[in-house]
Amino acid sequence: MRAVKMYTTQVCPYCVRAKSLLKQRGVDQIEEIRVDLDPAQRDSMIALTGRRTVPQIFIGETHVGGCDDLIALDQKGALQPLLAG
Repeated sequence: MRAVKMYTTQVCPYCVRAKSLLKQRGVDQIEEIRVDLDPAQRDSMIALTGRRTVPQIFIGETHVGGCDDLIALDQKGALQPLLAG
């Protein structure tokens, strides 16, 4: 299974929902980067994604986007193949 990295904050309900979906799909480890604890990480996230909101999710080297993007990917059957690599 490919590595999953997620930029998050502590109080983000979309982050919680995204982590829950990933765990339902078999992801047992998520590298979580808390942008509320380290503002420099938010700057890095914006530079990488062009987006300011969390979560921002990467599966392997692929930027999936946010929670809604992750759910849409799952609904069209493309999440599992991406996770599998």
